[in-house]
Amino acid sequence: MLNQNEIERIERYISGIADKNDAVIVESLFAHGQEDFGLRNHIAKDWESDHQNTTPSEQVLNRMLDHVYHMIRNKENQKRKLLIHRFTHIYSKVAAILLLPLIIAGGVTFGYLGKLSNTATEQTVSSVIHAPKGARVSFYLPDGTVGWLNSGSSLSYSLPFNNNRKIALNGEAWFDVVHNEKSPFEITAGNSKVKVLGTSFNVSAYKGNYIEVVLQNGKVEFYPGNLSHKITMIPSQKLVFNDGKIDLSVTDPSKYKAWTDGKLVFRGDNMEEVAGRIERWYNVKVLLADQNLKKFSFRATFEDDSLEDVLHLLSLTSPISYKIAPRVINPDGTFEKVIVTLYERANKKINNQN
Repeated sequence: MLNQNEIERIERYISGIADKNDAVIVESLFAHGQEDFGLRNHIAKDWESDHQNTTPSEQVLNRMLDHVYHMIRNKENQKRKLLIHRFTHIYSKVAAILLLPLIIAGGVTFGYLGKLSNTATEQTVSSVIHAPKGARVSFYLPDGTVGWLNSGSSLSYSLPFNNNRKIALNGEAWFDVVHNEKSPFEITAGNSKVKVLGTSFNVSAYKGNYIEVVLQNGKVEFYPGNLSHKITMIPSQKLVFNDGKIDLSVTDPSKYKAWTDGKLVFRGDNMEEVAGRIERWYNVKVLLADQNLKKFSFRATFEDDSLEDVLHLLSLTSPISYKIAPRVINPDGTFEKVIVTLYERANKKINNQN
């Protein structure tokens, strides 16, 4: 367990008023923070004191520790620069009293070490967050931006992050971006970019050049990969960029945020879009056996419903039937995805012929 002295040092460190001794001790504590149960218990108790009705999850504690790790990495970079500065300062004094050949040799060595030091100080660390198939993952970025990653999605960014808020997204994510006029938040999806200062919005970029952006509040600038101009979005707008074409329309952003609350929502979506979202939600493969299915649209909200419940309701509200194939075992012992096939159900009419 942490003693009172250690707790006070951690609080000073996080507040930015720690001295050199505090920093050394705190950083040594966090060096093995993932396995330090005393540290975790302290964070949990501190969290509970501010949030009486909530219990911190393992994922929340990991994000809190990760935030401190970002601070430690930044301090390590500063220490590395200070060490190099001290070394070069001492080396220059020693070199002044050496013979010329040694000075020349030292100059070569100094140049070489200088290049190495520049490489070390400029080196960045890449971080990747991934949401497995059939799962949704919340994330917390070093600048305070929070959000969710949908099934089969990933985002990557580099540290240090606060002054270079650029990420790459593959899949779907909801963002609540912290406002920072000096450092815009930029998302790269395929060949296109989304730039914001601080706002809430959803980005979907699962399929090649297809990108969908839905804005809840604030302002978003969209830069299409094949066009030179930007498109500025306002709240309650939906932008679709597909095959070089842009479609801008008015929509209800809550529909596109519902998945972060564990709800599968359809609001007049066509069967092709419904099939794709069911695939990601349940980690299955959905096949459309009849092209006529694409003309159907659906309105429904599901929460904690099984795959069969969803398919059954869809079959009750539209002329479709479905078949769920059992999972197939591969030679290596892994399983193929469940395959769902959707068919158009024929309207059987009885014709009386005389």
